Amino acid sequence: MSTRNAHLEIGGMSCSTCSGTVTEALESLPGVEEASVSFATDEGTVTYDPERVSLADLFDAVRDAGYDPVSESATVGIGGMSCSTCAATNEEAIGGVNGVIAVDVNAATDEARVEYNPVDADLTAVYAAIEDAGFDPVRETDVAGEVRGERDGDNDADDGTRQSAAERELARQRRLVIGGGVLTIPFWYLMGGMFGLYEVPASVAGIGLGWIEFAVATVLMGTLGRVFLAGAWRAWSNARDVNMDTLVAIGTSAGYLFSTGVLIGPIVGYPLVGDFYFEAVAFILWFITVGNWLEARSKARASDALRELLRLSADEATLVDDDGTERTVAVEEIAVGDVMKIRPGEKVPTDGVVVEGESAVDESMLTGESVPVEKEPGDEVVGATINENGVLLAEATNVGKDTAIQQIVERVREAQSRQPDIQRLVDEVSGIFVPVVIANAVLWATVWALFPETLAAFVNWLPLWAPVGGGPVAGGVSILEFSMVVFASAVLIACPCALGLATPAATMVGSTIAATNGVLFKGGDVLERVRDVDVVVFDKTGTLTHGEMALTDAVPVEDGEPTSHSRTAGGGADATPDGGVAVGADGDEATADDSTPRPIADAETRLLRAAASAESGSEHPLGKAIVEGARDRGIDIEEPDEFENVPGHGITATTVLGEVLVGNRKLLRENGVDPDPAETTMERLEREGKTAMLVAVDGELLGVLATADTVRESARETVNVLRERGIAVSMLTGDNERTARAVAEQVGIDSDRVRAEVLPEDKADAIDAIQADGSRAVMVGDGVNDAPALTTAHVGIAIGSGTDVAIESADVTLMRDDPRDVLKALRVSEATIAKVRQNLFWAFAYNTTLLPIASLGLLNPALAGFAMAGSSVSVMSNSLAFRRWTPDTDYRFLPVRPLYRLFD
Repeated sequence: MSTRNAHLEIGGMSCSTCSGTVTEALESLPGVEEASVSFATDEGTVTYDPERVSLADLFDAVRDAGYDPVSESATVGIGGMSCSTCAATNEEAIGGVNGVIAVDVNAATDEARVEYNPVDADLTAVYAAIEDAGFDPVRETDVAGEVRGERDGDNDADDGTRQSAAERELARQRRLVIGGGVLTIPFWYLMGGMFGLYEVPASVAGIGLGWIEFAVATVLMGTLGRVFLAGAWRAWSNARDVNMDTLVAIGTSAGYLFSTGVLIGPIVGYPLVGDFYFEAVAFILWFITVGNWLEARSKARASDALRELLRLSADEATLVDDDGTERTVAVEEIAVGDVMKIRPGEKVPTDGVVVEGESAVDESMLTGESVPVEKEPGDEVVGATINENGVLLAEATNVGKDTAIQQIVERVREAQSRQPDIQRLVDEVSGIFVPVVIANAVLWATVWALFPETLAAFVNWLPLWAPVGGGPVAGGVSILEFSMVVFASAVLIACPCALGLATPAATMVGSTIAATNGVLFKGGDVLERVRDVDVVVFDKTGTLTHGEMALTDAVPVEDGEPTSHSRTAGGGADATPDGGVAVGADGDEATADDSTPRPIADAETRLLRAAASAESGSEHPLGKAIVEGARDRGIDIEEPDEFENVPGHGITATTVLGEVLVGNRKLLRENGVDPDPAETTMERLEREGKTAMLVAVDGELLGVLATADTVRESARETVNVLRERGIAVSMLTGDNERTARAVAEQVGIDSDRVRAEVLPEDKADAIDAIQADGSRAVMVGDGVNDAPALTTAHVGIAIGSGTDVAIESADVTLMRDDPRDVLKALRVSEATIAKVRQNLFWAFAYNTTLLPIASLGLLNPALAGFAMAGSSVSVMSNSLAFRRWTPDTDYRFLPVRPLYRLFD
């Protein structure tokens, strides 16, 4: 079964209850494996089987739940159609594009009407599908795209210019804030009179002040209030659910209806004693709308960094054709294999590999590293990075949605939609929160109505302020009025948004910080797990070391002993330029007299030639080092006739010299060759931290080759910091014990935490053994050879991925090959979860403190609405507080930073 991932932008969600409703609606569809919806980002990720459920079904499910999934529609002209069969062919081709929701092709008008998900698809993909089907899409002025229900569309997918759901919500809330602010101006004037600043007339132009308040409040209920009333009705009618909109709708409706009753009661013959609360209704609606606007603004700001990455992409590229002709094209027209010319100061148009030229490229926008990275032929370049100096020719390798930037954005979106485990508890609390709040409000309103004097006496006894309006006693307000005040305040003071935003808001900011510093988390659950690790296990080659092996020693063995004149192979000055040997028909060296001892150069040449010829077809770093070392020494290398890799042991090959073995002791013994004559040399080289390999031809031991890899300068620093944090550090390697221990000693890893000679398929077992005592291990490897170990570990980190950021086996992907980025992952995890806990503390503290105060009649409904608005804004603000922090150092909560400075 093949699955797809759909990324949806969803409008209309007002709290975590809404995101839960959407998740339930999606997961109820047959064929949906998993759905995760984030209220903080207004986005969701759905994993589904396209053979059982369509993308259109997903969108319909969200709409049926009462929310608005963002889609775009466009009309595309198609040339070359002659009949209905052509139309059906195009419908099938366009419908097969990932992200297309619906398509209707009209053969009479030669047009296709396409509805698509702008997050996952764009018109470029639609054009390509039409062309692949053998027809001609009209590209020029054919698009009159329009976003469903909101705005006109464009031809781009998520290139940073398309307005996101969060930005559209921000624009909508801004309009509501401005309009509501104008309508509340009369009530600000009334507030001045209430505070005795001036005298307010009883009527204006003969119209009683109460009727004017009623008129303005009615308009506010029909504009600002309609948003909450519609949200409450949508939640109840579609899912029999209640949410924040329900609380606002109930609270404001109670105040509005009571005040209306007081106003019109005498007219209809049922006078109702009480004051007007139209001003409270107005301020409640406007305060909460302002809070929603600030919340939407915070959401948009939180995703700015990612959208800025997309906006940094180049618009045009200079392509070089095979005849050397240069032409300028739009970036969207670049195809894999095109050669791009990148001049100094220009942006790299798309991912590629340098084929000519040398330069330094600024990759800080991806990795956070300010120092430009030197590039030469064979090196990768990433789209949107900046060429500092020198002209580069690069062959495009990834285009469109396959580029590193697009993959990073997709990875971060997935991380933001997958929440930490702590969110499950929050979701359970949020699920019952609103019903409990409503029940609490009803309970206390009833108790106040039944026992007003007793409760008033108790509240007046408390060392707090007086009840609203003096309470339901003589000189105060009526019992019905006070019960309404308690009910409205107890409903309005509760804020499920603060609870719902606590985790996703922090996760959104944390994952964005990580991405802009070259660290990509697969999900918020991974963010939570990283901080809990007890041991970090590093693969040696390419992680703690540079992984760039170089041939250092060539020691021939003659007559069963290492030659006394063997030397370290440091260059090619003494090497015979042409290889120095003639090859007989049997593959052995032909000499005039076999009893005559060979010169040392001939023995060394034969050793290097045999090994390099055997390894010339190898992609392994050790094999490449032998081949490059032999070439540097001027030795001729032949291609092997047959080649076999023996994982963890070495290689066997058939060459013109005979059957060649290159590898460890076990490989030679299993093939009937005694490695003992070279044992002393092997041990000496291994003690020096080199990787020693035996070479044999046709059962004869020729000698020993050694390669060495330099330890990264940052490796020891990383190990020391991890140990200072109380985290144990281990090393896994397929290398021999002596070499492994030598490297471990250089970087500061205890020898008893080194596991050497571990085959790739056995690394997962080694991780299991490390975790057998309950330890939670992080495995840091290359994401390919170490895939089983990465999957087995508590957290798998793939290091040095370059442009390949979508490594399935890794929970965390590091774009650079610097082990210090492991520390960045730990710091981001700790900072993010610390923010989650701070947010949750504030949300719970706010609700548990102010709910009793409102229930005791000590809080005016208008102030309750103001507090409700402020609580969710405070959670978003706290999350954004570390948006500009860089994970090169530990994050410190602002109020306690002076203490750290004092004791550091």
